[in-house]
Amino acid sequence: MSRKIRFILAMVVAIGFIGYQSWRKHQPPAQAANTGASTQAVRSEPAPQRKLGQLSFKPCTLPGAAGREGLPAQCTTLSVPENRANANGRKIDLRIAWIPVSEDGDAHDDPVFLIAGGPGQSAVDTYSTLAPVFDGVLNQRDVILVDQRGTGGSNKLACDVDDEAATKPDDATIAREMQACIDTLSKRADLRQYGTTEAVADLDAVREAIGAKQINLYGVSYGTRVTQQYAMRHPQQTRSIVLDSVVPNTLHLSNIWARNLDDALALQFGVCTKDAQCKAKFGDPRAELGSVLDTLRKSPPQVSYRDPLSGEQKTEALSADEVAGLVRMFAYMPAIASILPLQIHEAAQGRYAGLKALTAMLHTQMKDQMAMGMQLSVVCAEDAGMQAEAVQDNSGTVLGNDIGNMMAKACTLWPKGKVPADFHDALKTNVPALVLEGQFDPVTPPRYGEEVAKSLPNGRLLVLNGQGHNVIGAGCMPRLFAKFIETADAKSLDAKCLDALSPTPSFIDYNGWTP
Repeated sequence: MSRKIRFILAMVVAIGFIGYQSWRKHQPPAQAANTGASTQAVRSEPAPQRKLGQLSFKPCTLPGAAGREGLPAQCTTLSVPENRANANGRKIDLRIAWIPVSEDGDAHDDPVFLIAGGPGQSAVDTYSTLAPVFDGVLNQRDVILVDQRGTGGSNKLACDVDDEAATKPDDATIAREMQACIDTLSKRADLRQYGTTEAVADLDAVREAIGAKQINLYGVSYGTRVTQQYAMRHPQQTRSIVLDSVVPNTLHLSNIWARNLDDALALQFGVCTKDAQCKAKFGDPRAELGSVLDTLRKSPPQVSYRDPLSGEQKTEALSADEVAGLVRMFAYMPAIASILPLQIHEAAQGRYAGLKALTAMLHTQMKDQMAMGMQLSVVCAEDAGMQAEAVQDNSGTVLGNDIGNMMAKACTLWPKGKVPADFHDALKTNVPALVLEGQFDPVTPPRYGEEVAKSLPNGRLLVLNGQGHNVIGAGCMPRLFAKFIETADAKSLDAKCLDALSPTPSFIDYNGWTP
């Protein structure tokens, strides 16, 4: 599959890139959870199996982040029917990791499930990016990681890709690439059986297998859709939910992301324009970005740069699509995006090496992070309205119309499963809920959290000042998270400590921002 098609699809599904702040430091893991033939693991000396409910676990090591050592855990698999209407048909082995409560902790019998984003990301492989956030939780409860069917070690649905630069693909190219992906994956999967509804049934099967009467769920981005659906279908088994950067049940994923990004950039670049020194040096970063993108669309330059990961000197073209993708992904983390006004200004002066180096690093770090086949099985079945919405005019935005158009074309071919009639109904439940949003979120803005919180009488919305997407690790939020899991009472949380959060100033030069 061409880089152009992969990159555009990756920008769509990156709405759930859990712990995305780690992209700049993540190294390809040398280790993976040990769950049989589907994964590789580094294990210590053989140890007795540990039981949790009906499941037997073996010691394993989860991938570490930033080149650090992996994290000890217990791993196993649970076999479930691919199609629950055909119990005698093909099975899926769900990869499961269990991080037991701290040795000196006070264990409770209602564990916390982490639901990864995407759709298409592995909860097991990405846990290390959020592990520090769960330190307080592990003083009282086990943490359970389940790779959603179609991701990670649970029959991952990923298509082979090539890395050849491609011009803008035409409809025939998109159709050919999608059909090749469908043909390959269909040899080992019924692509209609990899949606959110099937994943929710899997989660409850895991809950039952480990012997938990109730569970707590923490979901991020797309993971909040899974969490809401679980609470809707299994309210008696749900003790509490945390929705970090929430996607409302009522929302159809579509080309709205282009407008959301531009709205967030207005806020993020506003940090610069409101600072006298930054404004004097860079003027209007959004207007300058538009000029840079126009230049690149007309004539992509050949850029000499040093690869930030390998150190190798390279010369490659820089496209507008690469820069648009870079801007979007940086916008997830405003602390990282604080360098954008400087880099955009450099590019406006014809100095592109900095932007090219960053786009190259982004491409390397995003590669293989998402299971694209699973993404399409989810989005194409559950967000059918996106085909109509994709034709809306997003001209003048950073992302433009390519994302919606390409997804709509891909979904005309992709096999689609069935969803319940009430799938897109708002979640209305008395289950205790903590809803988190970042003020500068480029994908799931605070108004999404406001919408969801309206129908959660035991819920509370916290909007974190100056933050972007996936905010559980910001400031004192990990402590509040642990307290909520302990009490299941969002309204009693003393969240004044979040007042210390503020936007990150923009870089004035490569030494950083003005003190």
